[in-house]
Amino acid sequence: MADEQQTNPTESLTLLGQTVREPIRKLETFPNRHPGRAYVVTLETEEFTCVCPMTGQPDFATLTIRYVPDQRIVESKSLKLYLWSYRNEGVFHEHVTNLILDDLVAALDPVWCEVKGAFKVRGGIALTVEARYTRESAASQNGPTGNGAAGH
Repeated sequence: MADEQQTNPTESLTLLGQTVREPIRKLETFPNRHPGRAYVVTLETEEFTCVCPMTGQPDFATLTIRYVPDQRIVESKSLKLYLWSYRNEGVFHEHVTNLILDDLVAALDPVWCEVKGAFKVRGGIALTVEARYTRESAASQNGPTGNGAAGH
């Protein structure tokens, strides 16, 4: 049996098990007990919403997050509350997908991460945005997404 890295891996989690009635833009993590193994974590929600920054109309998307963890794993309740924080925010699809990726990379320092936003049809056009991060691309370029962009 693998050695326990920490006696209580949830001791740093403040949202899990609590009643939370409003969104919180905070990603909580816990230790990965298998950091030497390359495995993929996939999280998906069909309930992601934000609003168009021009019209204020709601935008709906299926959001899929996939990553290979290193030392940290995202706690799913904090992710749910974090994603909820975009519900009333005016932001373009391309930008919000990259913001989410940047925040996940900052919280997790993963080996690899991908965020895919499949936005519902608006004006007859469906839009899908896929943003990716790998340590190799980040090391060779500026910015956390490895695309030459720094910050949000």
